[in-house]
Amino acid sequence: MSEQEVVAGLRWNNYVSVPVITLISYEYLLLLDKEVKYVWNRPWSLMSCLYLVVRYLGLFLALLCGFWGGLLYIPESVSYGLVVLIEWGFSVYFCFAEAILIWRLYAICNQSKLLLYVLVGLFLPIVALSIGTDIYLYSRRSVFSVIEIITPNAKYCTLSFNIGPMPAIYTSIPIVCYDILLVVFAVAILARHLKERKEIQVRANTYMVMIVRYHVLYFVLNLTNQILLVVLWADIPTPAMSLSELFNDTAPFILAPRLIISIWDTHAKDNCVEVSTTFQDCVCLTFPPRFEQHEMESIVV
Repeated sequence: MSEQEVVAGLRWNNYVSVPVITLISYEYLLLLDKEVKYVWNRPWSLMSCLYLVVRYLGLFLALLCGFWGGLLYIPESVSYGLVVLIEWGFSVYFCFAEAILIWRLYAICNQSKLLLYVLVGLFLPIVALSIGTDIYLYSRRSVFSVIEIITPNAKYCTLSFNIGPMPAIYTSIPIVCYDILLVVFAVAILARHLKERKEIQVRANTYMVMIVRYHVLYFVLNLTNQILLVVLWADIPTPAMSLSELFNDTAPFILAPRLIISIWDTHAKDNCVEVSTTFQDCVCLTFPPRFEQHEMESIVV
């Protein structure tokens, strides 16, 4: 690698690092007041715990990705351990994000225990696959390593992918298939809900539509993320790799907490009398609000 290529690689690293740190810091401050309102000042629930995990684990991973590389020089001996920590952290984050989707489906399906057991049972092999992938692809120096590049004008560490993209493709297929299953379940639940509401001439439940919309949005996000993770294992130009890393280091960590907060925020603005309860236990999710009940009574009368 020529010195010109080294300098170009360092420049692209900084081009990515600064936006990552800026975006994740701005997003954190933007949601902080709502986090205090809906998490710290409310009774604890499973969803609030899941929110805190994706919120602060995502913040930690994004900042670590932003500072690692060329923005701050970290020796190769330390960098390899940090990169392995980041990759394992991505997998942990993915598992918690999927758990949020599972819990949302459980909530909108009248808290069906059968659905919850089926989804969790199918998810456990995905967790095992993620662990195996991290061991096989990211925890062996012969497959994945860190290279320290030193020239008279630049010194930084960069990633080295030593095998082709096929193993990453094979391991991503079950994950994508599981996300497709979650989307199909969510759309089917919404379709049944819309049919039932149409029969009694009542508009669809706002939260049901929001949750399903977010399921579809997260599916698109995760599909894009999986594709870009596979692309990183291919021999692609530095600008393309840097842009892929920019997306992977920001979008998942910004979107997941924001989707949770947006549902809580909408719920609070509806002035629900049970807004202090955990969201999955609120009647807003399973029964029509008061004005809808009035409409139904008018139809019956």
